[in-house]
Amino acid sequence: MPIIIAIIGIFLLFLLIAKLKLNAFLAFIIVCLFVGIFQGMELDSLVKSIQRGIGNTLGFLVLILGLGAMLGKLVADSGAAQQITTQLVSKFGVKHVQWAMVITGFIVGIPMFYSVGFVILIPLVFTVAISTGLPLLYVGLPMLTSLSVTHGYLPPHPAPTAIAAMFNADIGKTLLYGLIIAVPAIIVAGPLFARTIKKIEAKPLAEFYNPEVIPKEKLPSTWVSILTALSPIIFIGVGIAAEQFLEDGLLRNILTFIGNPVIALLISVLLAIYTLGIAKGKDMKTVMNSLSTSVSSITMILLIIAGAGALKEVLIDSKVSEYIAEGLKGSSISPLILAWLIATVIRVSVGSATVAGLTAAGIVLPIAMSADVSAELMVLAIGSGSLMLSHVNDTGFWMFKEYFNLSVKDTLSTWTVMETLVGIMGLLGVLALNMII
Repeated sequence: MPIIIAIIGIFLLFLLIAKLKLNAFLAFIIVCLFVGIFQGMELDSLVKSIQRGIGNTLGFLVLILGLGAMLGKLVADSGAAQQITTQLVSKFGVKHVQWAMVITGFIVGIPMFYSVGFVILIPLVFTVAISTGLPLLYVGLPMLTSLSVTHGYLPPHPAPTAIAAMFNADIGKTLLYGLIIAVPAIIVAGPLFARTIKKIEAKPLAEFYNPEVIPKEKLPSTWVSILTALSPIIFIGVGIAAEQFLEDGLLRNILTFIGNPVIALLISVLLAIYTLGIAKGKDMKTVMNSLSTSVSSITMILLIIAGAGALKEVLIDSKVSEYIAEGLKGSSISPLILAWLIATVIRVSVGSATVAGLTAAGIVLPIAMSADVSAELMVLAIGSGSLMLSHVNDTGFWMFKEYFNLSVKDTLSTWTVMETLVGIMGLLGVLALNMII
């Protein structure tokens, strides 16, 4: 019965948003109430579950999206993104600009949370598309594929790292195998797939997609542009290095604090206010007005993401994911395939890749312990499954849809297909490595 309620709930969400054109945030809350009531949750517990889901989701994302939008606006308005784009295009050429975006996304994605990398690099994607005249999705999807793969496959991201610890997997081997699997997954789901969707036109909001080209003499220098735009990555990388290689002490605490994504973005915004604003002759009022515009433009995105977080929480609290996972226990199929399948089913049900990965790991751990299978490959199988079939209950789906201003149908045929290709290629890579190692 829980699986039927979950399916009806997802169908209702599609109906409300795609057919009745209801605001997505309102649709999420309605579906939360539907699933919770028919799952037998007490009304008071249901409301608290919705509140907890919204709070847990926004507690981190409101800071990340807000600060990221500010940094992105400063990078875009100052011409820093344009300057970086010019260098990328000159190095790779228009013909190979997709590979420039893949490399950028991969480098940024390794040390950085997906949502952080997304909001930092989106202005760069828009600028590249403008300057080259190429379709926006053709340019942007390869970069987002790299970000998604690193988020789901590779330590030090939260889910892969936590799952590796649960399975007592070697982090170094997990990272190495993950890199081997990531390359073909990114190529297939990124540049190759993006070439098949050129006819789908993205029409991003004016706040994010400004076609104005700044004269060359007014652009900040290349090094200032690169260092300011990549400063969050540098700060986060310093924090990770300190956590891994320094012993407990004051220096380690300070560097890991600076490397916290929220603090790294805050420092980066303050740095950008000076390097891309004050140092370029802009007065503080102008710079602050730019920041206000950037934050006001993401209000609805935040509400929609909050709604997705509420639905995820209700599905978890009402035991839907637990019911689905229990139904798959006891299967005789390969532990690698079973782990991937359980992660996929939970991902479809609750939306969150992190929740899907950690939940699946807890379920298959007893099976894996008694089977002759690589712990590192189990981590990667679960990570691949946790990225499968992203749809309307996933915050990443809505970030992609809203920033690129696509319809639900076009988002399903682009973002969802890309994520599914990443998940399938990950499983194929795991099975291939399992035959070798």
